[in-house]
Amino acid sequence: MTIKQKLDVDYDPQNNLKLDYYWDDSITNKGAIIDIHGGGWFRGDKLKDADWATRLAGEGYFVIVPNYRIVPQGHYPDPLVDMENVYEWLQFHANRFGFDKNKIGVVGSSVGGNMAVELAIKYGIPAVSLSGILDIDDWLATHKEVVAQPDTKQNFNGASATINQDGSNDAFYKWFIMNYFDNSESEELWFKATPYHRVNEKTGPIFMANSLNEFVPTTGVTTMVETLNQFQIPSESHFVAGTKHAKGYLDEVFVQSMLFLDRFVANDELQPKAIDNGI
Repeated sequence: MTIKQKLDVDYDPQNNLKLDYYWDDSITNKGAIIDIHGGGWFRGDKLKDADWATRLAGEGYFVIVPNYRIVPQGHYPDPLVDMENVYEWLQFHANRFGFDKNKIGVVGSSVGGNMAVELAIKYGIPAVSLSGILDIDDWLATHKEVVAQPDTKQNFNGASATINQDGSNDAFYKWFIMNYFDNSESEELWFKATPYHRVNEKTGPIFMANSLNEFVPTTGVTTMVETLNQFQIPSESHFVAGTKHAKGYLDEVFVQSMLFLDRFVANDELQPKAIDNGI
């Protein structure tokens, strides 16, 4: 198995946004996966997810990992607009890359998990969310006494798998969410940005995981599952013991997440190989 890659492909020249893509042309292509990196909407880069993208490509998927606008270059909803542009870019290039444009899924960790769920809601595609930021308006409303503070202990430019905590960290959680909103106190804006308020009958199936004692609250997963159930949308949830965040526990949920993607993206039907010439 040899994973190939092409880096720094323009998808939005106006905002200087690029993406990388990964594939293995020795494996029949199952479909395409958008892999959205984390970083609190204030740090991070697509290369942080080269590890996850390589694993997904090794499972037979054509994988793209995009950059998106982060604070201070972009605030809510700019990153979501960028992900919509990525989805449209991938749809447009489906024939070139040799996959069925109806077989697209999305994965993401931390804030990438938030945006993965947003794409599932907007386009009805399957999503995998690891430690997704899903509980926003209710959490902010019930934690007004928390003083927002940055976390200076973590290396957010490093591998996502190393970003762990010693437990809950409400001050940091509030800090990066408020940064995303440019410190707006608008409860209407918080409501609008909370994914489970917009779940509908066309939402795609969602796989969600969370550590039981990390800085991202588990309430986002439990409330999302309850909401998806109301609309009869298939979902899976996994709670992992410990404090690891997002890709820090990827090995523990990788098999389950691949079974989910194979079921809802590939539908167990093998697709034509990605085209190697000029890909």
